[in-house]
Amino acid sequence: MPTQAELADQFLALHRRGDPLLLMPNAWDVGSAVLLASLGFEALATTSGGFAASKGRLDGAMTGAEVIGHTKELAAATDLPLSADLENCFAHDPEGVARTALAAIDAGVAGFSVEDFTGNDKDPIYALDLATERVRAAAEAAHDETRHIVVTARAENYLHGRTDLADTIARLQAYQEAGADVLFAPRVDDPAELAQLLGAVDLPVSVLAGPNAPNVAELAELGVSRISTGGALAVAAYGALVNAATELKEHGTYGYWDLTKSGGRAVRAAFTR
Repeated sequence: MPTQAELADQFLALHRRGDPLLLMPNAWDVGSAVLLASLGFEALATTSGGFAASKGRLDGAMTGAEVIGHTKELAAATDLPLSADLENCFAHDPEGVARTALAAIDAGVAGFSVEDFTGNDKDPIYALDLATERVRAAAEAAHDETRHIVVTARAENYLHGRTDLADTIARLQAYQEAGADVLFAPRVDDPAELAQLLGAVDLPVSVLAGPNAPNVAELAELGVSRISTGGALAVAAYGALVNAATELKEHGTYGYWDLTKSGGRAVRAAFTR
């Protein structure tokens, strides 16, 4: 197994503008992580929503301790770099952010994200000064003379009804100056807005794959460095389960067995006893 420092260096080196674009799917348990690794991806991420769903809960319902334990399990499951979805680092203050970051680093991650979402839907986004200090605390925890864990700073405006591109760009610029390594504004996926955002920052930019996002080739041409899937793969897997179970219950047929052919082959190839 590569060392954590080697994985972190490898992960950062994968962030190149354009082509080749880093495709980083989000695993929600050990099985999905191992399976995705077997398909040839170069890095993986966790997903807060997918992990919560695996425990019968909604996104945002997991504790920091539960997320760190889950992160440690997934980091040990493959030899790929893993980036942890740490939500808002389970803290409002920079000191708390640093504690969560250090716990994730101790869990073996090559990278992690820090959001500027407060967790309060009535006042969803931290003030810029506080948000920037939170990113700075995360970066100081992740970067020292022995390692450079990759910090992804997330501007959450568009996920919470604040479709303000100017403010989003200003936040990403501040997070860049605070020491982030990668910038991410989920749901900013209009090509014209993406082009404006990419032209305003110097760091690699990640984009969330979604139904309205340009395809991979188009994102590469724009100069995006990374695509992640969030909880979508987990939800799609649950969708397949619902469809199969509904077919069985309502129609008494077994058409879902067609999926077991490809699924069975993949599982037998990826999993061990």
